[in-house]
Amino acid sequence: MRFSTRSVFVILAAASIGLLAGGLILGDLLRLQPCYLCNFQRLIYMVLALFALCGVAFPEWHRLWSALFGLAALGGVATAAQQSWMQYAPDKVVECGFGDPTLVERIVDWLGLQWPSMFMVTGFCTNTDWIFLGLSLANWSGVCFLLLVITAIWLFVRGGANR
Repeated sequence: MRFSTRSVFVILAAASIGLLAGGLILGDLLRLQPCYLCNFQRLIYMVLALFALCGVAFPEWHRLWSALFGLAALGGVATAAQQSWMQYAPDKVVECGFGDPTLVERIVDWLGLQWPSMFMVTGFCTNTDWIFLGLSLANWSGVCFLLLVITAIWLFVRGGANR
């Protein structure tokens, strides 16, 4: 089965929105407290959905949108990896929010003022409050971001067949 470029971007947008929604629902049901890195990953999923929707609207620029999507997803991999490391070795890292604020912390703080229900920080990055099949939510997010990176690379390389 061969998917059109536009169809792949629709799937990527749906996946990004679905992962964002899934994380929000899971967090609400399990009363998980989001940290700076959790909230930054929420922002990245939103940016991914935006790039994918741009790919739906302008499939002739598929290489641009797939490159931007892939770079943003790589940022998600890095963020999830950082949080996973903080959860793995909490005694070897400085907790987010302590010391001088990083760029990520400043962005999330500003977003928390604009949209508190989505971006308000109430937890710590080193906490591992939920485990499924041996992986934390940060680990699962990293896996999902990696799959999105691979899809973006495939979309970039395959060309704009059947827009």
